[in-house]
Amino acid sequence: MELFNKSGVLVSSVLVLVGALIACQAQEDAIPSPTVIEAAAMQIGPTGQPAAERRLQEWAEQGSPVAQRELALRYLSNPAKRREAMELFERAANAGDAQAAVGLVGMAHESSARRVIKEAATANYVAH
Repeated sequence: MELFNKSGVLVSSVLVLVGALIACQAQEDAIPSPTVIEAAAMQIGPTGQPAAERRLQEWAEQGSPVAQRELALRYLSNPAKRREAMELFERAANAGDAQAAVGLVGMAHESSARRVIKEAATANYVAH
């Protein structure tokens, strides 16, 4: 009887440990709160932080509107990634992120202003 109790405790302990490991792995894959995402975005800073940016990309791919917005904000400073920034803003805005909607409007306004300036320059526009 004593042997059975010791074996039972050992098996139970192993099962609890396996369950805890599975739970930890599941939490790693979960999207964190907006506060955690925004804190990770702040870690990127102007010089960049590759690990933090990769996490933002993962969360954005998993569907987090906050991560999509924060990643779009980072991409705005890179002319090669402006199209991707607009797409991320659109996805986040469509998911209900108001700040992303503001960013999207800002990009559209900026694009429109550039187009008007370019047209004015090529049409020999004269101010009245």
